[in-house]
Order: sequence, then C-alpha cells, then structure tokens
Amino acid sequence: MTVQYADRTYRVIASRLNLGTIPAQTATVEIGLDISKNQNFLRSFKEFIWFGMVLAMMAMGWLGWVVVRKGLSPLYVLSETMENVSAQRLGTTIPALDSPRELQAVINSFNTMLSKLDDSFQRLSNFSSDIAHELRNPVHALMMQTQVTLSRERDITDYRDALQSNMEEFERLSRMISDMLFLAKADNQQLVPKREEIVLHDEIDRLIDYYCVLATDRGINLKKSGTATLIADKLMLQRALSNLLSNAIRFTPDGMTIEISVEESTEAIWISVTNPGPEIPAEHLSNIFERLYRVDAARREGGSDNIGLGLAITKSIVTIHGGTIDASSCNGLTRFNMIFPNSI
Repeated sequence: MTVQYADRTYRVIASRLNLGTIPAQTATVEIGLDISKNQNFLRSFKEFIWFGMVLAMMAMGWLGWVVVRKGLSPLYVLSETMENVSAQRLGTTIPALDSPRELQAVINSFNTMLSKLDDSFQRLSNFSSDIAHELRNPVHALMMQTQVTLSRERDITDYRDALQSNMEEFERLSRMISDMLFLAKADNQQLVPKREEIVLHDEIDRLIDYYCVLATDRGINLKKSGTATLIADKLMLQRALSNLLSNAIRFTPDGMTIEISVEESTEAIWISVTNPGPEIPAEHLSNIFERLYRVDAARREGGSDNIGLGLAITKSIVTIHGGTIDASSCNGLTRFNMIFPNSI
C-alpha cells in the first residue's frame, strides 16, 4: 500500500509473524520504501507527455493546413480561371505540370473544354459574319431593284419583270433560311429520320433523270454503278445525293463524266460521287464540310445559289444516320464518300 508521511510517499508492505516463544502471540512487521522521487518523475513525465502531445497536435494541424492548402491551390487557380472565362478569353489555359497527379486529369479536361469552346465560339462568330454577308447580297439586290422600279412610272410589263426578279431573290432567301433551320435542328438533335428500305440503284436513276437536262446541256455524262438496299430517310438521302451531284456538275468541265458508285459490305454501304475538275487543296479537305466554308479566298458576290451550306447539310444527314463522310482530291479527280452502316 502507499502511505503519505511528512510530505513523503512510501510504498509499504506489512507481514504478520507468529512468535514461537509466546503461544498464540503474533507480531506485525512493516517495511516501507520511499518512492517520492519516482512519483515526482512520473508526474513530470506525464506533464511532458501532455505538453508534447499538445505541441504535436498543433504541429500536425499546421502541417495538415499547409499540405491541404498546397494540394488545393490548383483548385483555387482553376476556380479563379473559371471565374475569368468569357467569350473573349477562352484561350486561357492552366499549366498542369506543377499540379498534383490526381488533379492533372481534371485540369487537362478543363483545358480541353476551353479549347473546344473557343473553337465553337470562333466558328459561331465566323458563321454569324458569313450569314450577315450572304443575307446582305439578296437584300441589297431587292432594294436596288425596287428603287430602280419606283424611280419613274412604268408599264405593267416592267413591273411584272421587276416582281419576277424580286421573286428569284426571295426564293434564294427562303432556301437559305430553310437550310439554316435544317442545320439548327440537326445540331439540336431534333431531326428524326423516317427510315425505310431504299433501293439505291432506283434512287440514283431518279436523281440522274432530274439532273439530266442540266448535264446534257454541257455535254456531261452521268454514269452509275453498283446497287444496295439502304435503311434510311428517303427525303434526307435524296437531299444529300442531290447536294453532292449538283456540286459535281458545277465543277466538272464540259464533256466530262461524273460517276456515282455504290459498294456494299456486311458492315457498311459506300455511296461515292466522283467528278473530274479542279482539285481541292489538301489543307481545305478537312474544312469543306463546315458551314459557309469556301475553298477560294474571294467571296462570291451576286445572286449565286451556292452559299456554302450544301456540304454541311450533307454531313449532318449522314451523321444523323450514324454514318461518316469524307472527301479526297488528287490526279484531277474529286471524290466524296458517304459511308452508312449496313442495317440489312
């Protein structure tokens, strides 16, 4: 047991002994050991441990704050960058090399998103500018024609001719607006193809009959080969084929041959339109399916029906059907390939 005596602490052990000389008489022997120094040492050690634990917890808290702050600093930078993003500053990027490995994927994805947004905004800006340019021409022509007509009194024949000329410009405006609406619906996935079986040989025959007069006037021969049955929207397919064939006729020299070919495999159906004529430079091939893209640098003025939406519409039609489209131009031949999945 522990005994406190005169400000000292003792550990005491007691033992009862029998006195052999005196019957039935016992004696108690007590031995004490001063443990005051041990108690003081343990008390000091306990205080030291508590003090050390407090310091360690404070150090760990500070170290944890530093580590967390350093680890989250890329997120703070990312947050500040996101707050500063605008249509004029989409080219801003965050360097990922100094960031933790766990955050590099997030930063790379963010930079990729900004790059795509920058590209989309640039295309939208260019598209808006081009549309304004294209709309200006027919509107300007209508205004000039109307002003000239109203500048003096005319007979009914002159008025009829002026209205007929205006009607042509109105039709061009209507086609342009219809094409823009079609592309807008395609972008927003609002176009649902009405799929049916289409015998491509018969469909190409009808298309050739439609363009036969235009081609014959210039001595252009329209040749077809191959056939297949495609599951697709008939009107959309007609529009896509018509866009490619009208482009081919436009750029084919007089007296040459345009070939429309169909090939089929178990997985895909290829519809190709090949025409001789001026080659498309390689640097333009990846961009010709963009809206209002022109291979020639100079814009076409006047009342041309070609406003640069035909190939964009063709691409959207092929994409809606789950296919792809590409173009090649070499050795005096330009070839457009529409590739559809074979659903038969």
